[in-house]
Amino acid sequence: MSQVPVPLSRRLFAEGLGTAILLATVVGSGIMAERLAGGNQAIALLGNTIPTGAILVVIITILGPVSGAHGMSRSLLK
Repeated sequence: MSQVPVPLSRRLFAEGLGTAILLATVVGSGIMAERLAGGNQAIALLGNTIPTGAILVVIITILGPVSGAHGMSRSLLK
């Protein structure tokens, strides 16, 4: 099955959007974890790690076919 190449502008937009979403998630989950953990660093780390990993899966799943940067993950999902 041949794939139609995605224009560079669309790939750059997908990469920029994914980076912005990831940055917002990391900063937001860090603030949330710090407030909710009550000084417990282990809970704060867990509260930052889980949302970051989850949003990475979502970003790669949604934007992966557009950006083309994660072709390996698509072949693993089949």
